Amino acid sequence: MGDEAPAYGDRAGHGSGAGRPGVPPHEDPPPGPLVGADWLARRLGSPGLLVLDASVGAHRGTAERIVGARPFDLDGALSDHTGPLPHTMPDAGPFTEELRSLGLHDGDTVVVYDAVGIYSSARAWWMLRAMGFDRAAVLDGGLPGWVAAGLPTESGAPAALPERGDFTAVPGAGLLVGAEEVAAALSDPASAVFDARSRERFRGSAPEPRAGLRGGHMPGAVNLPFGEIQHEGRMRPAAELRAAFTALAQDRERLLFSCGSGVTACVLTLGATLAGYRDLAVYDGSWSEWGLPSGNRPVVTGPAAEAC
Repeated sequence: MGDEAPAYGDRAGHGSGAGRPGVPPHEDPPPGPLVGADWLARRLGSPGLLVLDASVGAHRGTAERIVGARPFDLDGALSDHTGPLPHTMPDAGPFTEELRSLGLHDGDTVVVYDAVGIYSSARAWWMLRAMGFDRAAVLDGGLPGWVAAGLPTESGAPAALPERGDFTAVPGAGLLVGAEEVAAALSDPASAVFDARSRERFRGSAPEPRAGLRGGHMPGAVNLPFGEIQHEGRMRPAAELRAAFTALAQDRERLLFSCGSGVTACVLTLGATLAGYRDLAVYDGSWSEWGLPSGNRPVVTGPAAEAC
């Protein structure tokens, strides 16, 4: 039921050798899906390193950004606006065009961050992975952690790019899934479906922020609010992450993630990756699709399996 997420740099042509003609891949790929401010600060401005600001909502277009960062526009060009659901993945063609316009080459290293800590940056990271680019990492602590460390920022319009990139998206199978795959996973004893929303929204005791959606959760889903695997905008240690996921997944190794619109589900996906899980997928439509009043998807209310 879908493919396992690849290890870093193991997919030929995307983060593993292809790039600008005559220019080798960036020689210092990220050590994993998460890097610290010190790691980025030592490499900031080096050729082949692209820093992307994936802030959304109220934090989009923040006046302050990491020096040289480019906008990964989740609210705009990097969501599919041909349908009714927010933040769903665009097709490979528009995704390729937007990333090329940001200067991305196939052999580059990418670090993504956001203005919250770890929030929408995880979505950008998983989108890159789903489109075949494996040399990407999330900045632990995001912009707040960077600023707190006294590291350089800038404001105003970004400088013009010296050249377009040559990145080409190659969508992978099974990393982003639809409602049918989620429905099958809910009855699969080898799979667990995690919901990253708050306990109140999961139980149906608080309204959904998007008008018209039903309250509650999928029958059989488990609840791990995305903020509970972080501390002050940084990911908790790997051992704590493994314990949090194992408490709910038990011996199931195929994990699927949902949230309100497919953004914070990716925070759980990042946490599960750090915890050592490899067979992972994000429900792209998430509750914005499952919770539609016109849909025929089952919804239940009240507590279920939740993080302690």
